[in-house]
Amino acid sequence: MGALWMLVAGFLFACMGVFVKLGASYFSNVELVFFRSFIGLLLVFVIMRAQRIPLATRHFRNHLWRGLSGTIALTLFFYCLTRLPLATAITLNYTAPMFLTLLTMLIYKDKFHLPLSFAIITGFCGVVLLLHPTLARDQLTIGLAGLTSGLLAAVAYLNVKQLGMLGEPDTRTVLYFSLIASLCSGGWIMFDQFHALTWHSSLILLGLACTATLAQLAMTRAYRVGKTQVVSSLAYSTIVFASLFGIALWKETLPPASWLGMAFIIASGVLSLSLSPKHPSSKES
Repeated sequence: MGALWMLVAGFLFACMGVFVKLGASYFSNVELVFFRSFIGLLLVFVIMRAQRIPLATRHFRNHLWRGLSGTIALTLFFYCLTRLPLATAITLNYTAPMFLTLLTMLIYKDKFHLPLSFAIITGFCGVVLLLHPTLARDQLTIGLAGLTSGLLAAVAYLNVKQLGMLGEPDTRTVLYFSLIASLCSGGWIMFDQFHALTWHSSLILLGLACTATLAQLAMTRAYRVGKTQVVSSLAYSTIVFASLFGIALWKETLPPASWLGMAFIIASGVLSLSLSPKHPSSKES
């Protein structure tokens, strides 16, 4: 079931990317983060009350770290989505498994072996290939922001997995992330420009919040009940869905080097998760 939940999450995350690009005509990326988080917070709160899941937690510090890393990653991700082709922005964010492997190796002080080192180097070669056309358009900063979102997303995934091992329900994990993201982005826009809502833009925001929240719930459930290696590999289905959406809706085309770079990044992520050492604390349920 974990694999199926991740495919659902992959499709919904791609839909979220579509709504972000549509919403960029009306709002800043921080405003989009706020509305995505706040509406999502309300939706998850209603779900939790209906399921009678307690709101209180004994692991607030873990939720705080997950919320802060996730909020910054989401803000950078939305920034890239509004300025880069849909598939490119999502691929840069999906360098997270590559960084997740590196972070796990550093935390547990594992030794790198040749196959794993090759997988990680392949991923960074993919990043160079993907960013190369970006450099020609003077968008290096945007590309690096997308790469940073992948790094911080890896930190957030570590926290999600830890919260799952601590027994936190999926909805509570999403609730506290949405709360922290709402507070952080809401505080930001208080000192920035706030754009008025229209019926059309409100529908875009509703679509953004619904797809993002449902995608996050599906992703959290997938990591909780599925095998990490399988689930993380299927997370790359988002890139496939995003590529199709980008071509169909915006006629986005990428040079062959970019497609090759995306393939390298996907291969690196899958191989890194497969080859990285397993630890007792990260055994699958």
